Amino acid sequence: MFAAMAAQNLAMVDVKGDYRARFCLLLAMLVIITGSVALGAFAWSGGWPVALAATVLIAIASGLWRHVSSDYGPTIAVVSALVFFISLAGEAHGGRVLPATLATLAGGGFGLLLQVALWPWRAQHPLRRVVADSWLALADLFETMSTPPDAVAPPPADAPARARRARQAADAEGALRVAVDNADRMLATAAAGSAGRRHVAGHLVELNLWAARVAMAGNAVATLLDSPPSSPSASPPASAAWQRQLAASAAPLFTGLANLGRSVALAVVSRQPGHLATCEIRLRRLEGILQAVGARAHALSARHPEAAHMTDLLRALGQRLSALEEAVRVTVERAGERAAFPLELLDLKTWQLRPLAATINLKPRPDPVLVRFVLRLAVLLAAGTGAFYWLDLPHGYWLPLTIVVVLQPDYGATRARAAQRLAGTVAGSLFASFLLWLRLPPGVELGAVAVSVFLFCYLVRRHYAVAVFFVTVFVVLLMEASGVQTAGIALERTGATLAGGLIALGAAMLFWPVWERDRLPPLIAGALRASRDYLAALVDRLARGGGVDNALVQAKRAAETANVTVFTSLRRLYGDPRNRRERVELAAALANGTQRLTRIATLFMMHVRSGSEPGAFSPAQEQTAQVILRALDALAGEVARGFPGTKNPPGSGHGSSPTTRPPNLLAVHALALDTLQLPPEQTPDGWASASLGRAAAEVRGMIAELDA
Repeated sequence: MFAAMAAQNLAMVDVKGDYRARFCLLLAMLVIITGSVALGAFAWSGGWPVALAATVLIAIASGLWRHVSSDYGPTIAVVSALVFFISLAGEAHGGRVLPATLATLAGGGFGLLLQVALWPWRAQHPLRRVVADSWLALADLFETMSTPPDAVAPPPADAPARARRARQAADAEGALRVAVDNADRMLATAAAGSAGRRHVAGHLVELNLWAARVAMAGNAVATLLDSPPSSPSASPPASAAWQRQLAASAAPLFTGLANLGRSVALAVVSRQPGHLATCEIRLRRLEGILQAVGARAHALSARHPEAAHMTDLLRALGQRLSALEEAVRVTVERAGERAAFPLELLDLKTWQLRPLAATINLKPRPDPVLVRFVLRLAVLLAAGTGAFYWLDLPHGYWLPLTIVVVLQPDYGATRARAAQRLAGTVAGSLFASFLLWLRLPPGVELGAVAVSVFLFCYLVRRHYAVAVFFVTVFVVLLMEASGVQTAGIALERTGATLAGGLIALGAAMLFWPVWERDRLPPLIAGALRASRDYLAALVDRLARGGGVDNALVQAKRAAETANVTVFTSLRRLYGDPRNRRERVELAAALANGTQRLTRIATLFMMHVRSGSEPGAFSPAQEQTAQVILRALDALAGEVARGFPGTKNPPGSGHGSSPTTRPPNLLAVHALALDTLQLPPEQTPDGWASASLGRAAAEVRGMIAELDA
């Protein structure tokens, strides 16, 4: 049984990155799973004091795996705890530690061998997958932009459609930022190898950067189309007329960009000439669409001067797409294919841990939320282990096992998956009991195990509850095929599963919980400051000259990463109990305002990238920008104090009483924004005045939300 479970988990894990990172992670998983089985068998023979100590050790290790790797840590934590509790029950080994350990090692080694044996024969380079993920995330982002809000709900009822599309775009932008950063880290370690590796990785690094460049240019176009009036005096219907007219024409552009992203992802993985030809065809079609949309924008600029800015942005997007073709071609080129794979495989040095730096987190200080989770998990697992020991429940190990599967670091994630996990586990347990009660021939039972494993692997990312059903069938058939099945055993297992799930859900709410309402204000304040720094760096480049350097790129990345963190926390806040979601509307408004501000900064970034000259910002425009930056800095300071009417966040230095604000703290900055005299837009640099007007409107709107 242990051999089958170890082989299944090693063979199905999808480890990304170069060969050394893959091999090291798989080897680490094998050691952890084998060690968990050995620890469980040893604890079974040592009595309940040793069992409790080993259970606490497994809980601490679960937190360690989550800290070391957010991608693979949760999976390793659940699998290691699963085999530990099965081993702790003693049914599968009868106290024989060495045979159980060797069986696990042999099964896991076979699963690892299956993974490694396929590497030379698989069509894709192991590093190409991470670059393809960036382009797939790019396609998802443009997919959210391909339907104009008016097509969903015509004005004036388009506000819900805009809000819905804004949420989808925020999620897609966050996924793209994460994908590009992950690929960048993995490719950086791969580029430090041999000449063959540097050659392959260098092209992949460049193609990954092109995903970010195309996303920035396309996002700038979408931002200008979705922007509100750039000045308070502008009439919304009149000022947005050209945007509404152009949005319908631009919809095929975003659809074409989404299709291009998928085609590039497929071409970079498959390296097939036919897929490269598809990319070239899509690029030709996009050239025609860009010309049509550009002509439409040029015609509208006669009546709406702001539409001239759209012409510049479309031209910049076209330049990026023209350069993209060569980047894809050299990445897909197969001339060096004969040398690439052998060079990669010869660089497989499993004793070097340097490639793992792109995959694991080596920071010594864990997240306080994770520390609370480990303490909560340790107490619950120790109690569950003690319960099935002291109550002498033959199948009581399902109690702590279910706690491990259901309990998550935050309440929202625990609640979101609790119903799916409980439903799948209970239904799978009952169905497996029925199969065992039928006393099927061994060959049929083995076939049922194989089918269950296949369906679990296929459905785990498509329908989680159904996947849990099949993995439960797999585990029960392996564990109890040799025993006598009765209704009492099935009910005992089901009762332990239900009890474990309910205990985990209750503990997430009552036992040292972490509520997002306390964590979110500092995160939003950090995102506001990151956007402020990004905007300040852009203003400096546009006022005094200079191009894009590493400092500016890092400021952009920091702002986008901070937005990802805020929206992740906001989603968790929506999962908290209703009485713990105070001022959730304010949090959502500030999060969306911060993201829109970052997008507006991207409009400035496009002009820096096109080679700004000293004086691209007039002195009046620079003064206007400084007013906005000061207001943004003050807003971030106020948000860090906590939301009005809620308790101050821990560590804010203002106690735990409800947040109150001195009168008129932001009134000076609000008045400065209200009386801001924007430079005229009917000038060659009118795009800057219009974009500054949008930024001022966003900051003023967030101040109004905070003071409401």
